[in-house]
Amino acid sequence: MIRTYPKNFARFYDTIYHHLRDAVDNQYFQNEIKHTSGKVLEIGVGTGRLFLNALNQGADIYGLDISEAMLDVLYKKLQQEQHYRLSLQNIIDFTFDFKFDLVIAPFRVIMHLLDKEEQIKAIDNVYNHLNNKGRFIFDTFIPDLNQLIKGNNNQLDFEGEYDSGQKVRRFVSTYPDLINQTIQVNFHLEWEENNVLNHDDWILPLRFFFRYELEHLIERSKFKKYKIFGDYKGNELNQESKDFIIICQKQEQAMP
Repeated sequence: MIRTYPKNFARFYDTIYHHLRDAVDNQYFQNEIKHTSGKVLEIGVGTGRLFLNALNQGADIYGLDISEAMLDVLYKKLQQEQHYRLSLQNIIDFTFDFKFDLVIAPFRVIMHLLDKEEQIKAIDNVYNHLNNKGRFIFDTFIPDLNQLIKGNNNQLDFEGEYDSGQKVRRFVSTYPDLINQTIQVNFHLEWEENNVLNHDDWILPLRFFFRYELEHLIERSKFKKYKIFGDYKGNELNQESKDFIIICQKQEQAMP
């Protein structure tokens, strides 16, 4: 089961992740979308961190998410006539009556799938929604073994203003489960509002992957052509790599 974003975490998502994430992957995905002539699908569209700019640049882009709270934030940013581009669906069984030339699942969407059979179903479902030679791009972090063993204990990973003079802070604790290859991430939010300090908590399990496991996973799927890079600049994997960037291409067999 995938955990959906609670309302308060969706509320502050933009404030936190425009700061923490935009400089990491935004330009990469925008370039991939820009160089795609046909329809684009963003899985895990969230509050529109990538989606909105692509749409404003003229992309024929659609988005889906399993979190109603996240989509509610995004709907408010869109003109009514563009709402048809969004849908509340799951990567495992989403459906459209048309296909895409590019499907992206950025910022660790696949890591929310804990079960290997769900992972295969999700990847195959994407394959089925791609045009011939269409691409599927997703990413995961490369596990830091020292970090996995030690974990984090109530680490402040963000502090900033969400409104003039009003601060929000996020604390993170992580608890690795090496046998089941998961990380339990405990998020704690604190924010000031009407002279009151509010707080909320959320527990999120993530599945981490190693290189050859990813290769075996893709090779079990319908995709036969793929490449794994070591960063968002297209460099090969090396000892300094922090992320797996996986690009799969649909290559249908020619009819006899």
